[in-house]
Amino acid sequence: MLMLDTADLQAAEAWDQFYAAAVAGTGICGMTHDPGLEGVARWRIEQWQFGPVSIITTSGPGTRYWQTTRHLRMDSWNTIAGMTQISGRSGFIWNDFQRVVDVGDLALTNKSAGFWEYNRTGINESLSFLIEFDQIGLPESMVHAAVPQVQHSAITPLLLNQVRAVHQNADRLAAGPVAEAVGKSTVALVRALVASVGAGARTRREIAEETLLVRVLAYVRAHLTDPDLTAARIAHVHNISVRSLYRLCEAGDVRLEPWIIQQRLVGARKDLAAPQFAYRTIEGIARSWGFTNASHFTRRFRRAYGMTPRAWREVSRLGRPAGSARPDGGVDTAQAQER
Repeated sequence: MLMLDTADLQAAEAWDQFYAAAVAGTGICGMTHDPGLEGVARWRIEQWQFGPVSIITTSGPGTRYWQTTRHLRMDSWNTIAGMTQISGRSGFIWNDFQRVVDVGDLALTNKSAGFWEYNRTGINESLSFLIEFDQIGLPESMVHAAVPQVQHSAITPLLLNQVRAVHQNADRLAAGPVAEAVGKSTVALVRALVASVGAGARTRREIAEETLLVRVLAYVRAHLTDPDLTAARIAHVHNISVRSLYRLCEAGDVRLEPWIIQQRLVGARKDLAAPQFAYRTIEGIARSWGFTNASHFTRRFRRAYGMTPRAWREVSRLGRPAGSARPDGGVDTAQAQER
């Protein structure tokens, strides 16, 4: 949902509007910005709510953003925030810790962690999430211990993949019945991430058990295009037996293999309709989503959407309604809907 676009505003007014929107969305903070070419500056903010989680994109010229415990005392709104880049590069500073944040990186912190800063250089676009700290249910000291270790956690790429997938389908998901569950599964991944690098062994085990199904499904989503994504591989990565994996999925009302096929079909259907993939063959797209047999893919696609992949591609090119095809399920990140 578009929250701000300063395209039609003068530079000074654009900055005032951007600053006001940033404070409204994240709490009291400090901000400065690059003047932009010839004093022209355009900012754009989009924000979506998924239960306890806000997903936010910000685009515009270089901006320095910082929060401290003083800001927390001024508005008492304590949150945990994660930041990454859609394009461009940023820097993250936490007390004496510094790192570069590129498209594949994640910075995680909360307002009580002391001084922290996120500075974007040049024209760029950032993607962030914001969660009320109480939703995490972990001690602040554990989050503080995790801040400089985030890049070393195996959970980080799973969380990044989830947040990016939600962003790509944000308008539809935020307006649908799965919004609350999407947020809860994101919170579970954040809890797992913090515990994986900021907690002692006992707490890590407890949270690992609590979030296991969420992590399994996040891993599957991140590897949907791998043709060798099998139950044995998924179980091995998560240090459980195949039997335990199936029991876990059954308890969460998830039928693993059908769910994987359904998610792959969603991805293939989207690519078949995408103009940028018009040059690719149907078989090539099917293979890119883990289907090794073209006939099997066609049968599955027709059963799911009521038409062949070729017919769907033609319908999409002509821009007509999809007839008997069922609506695109998109990226279903909600545990409650993963059945």
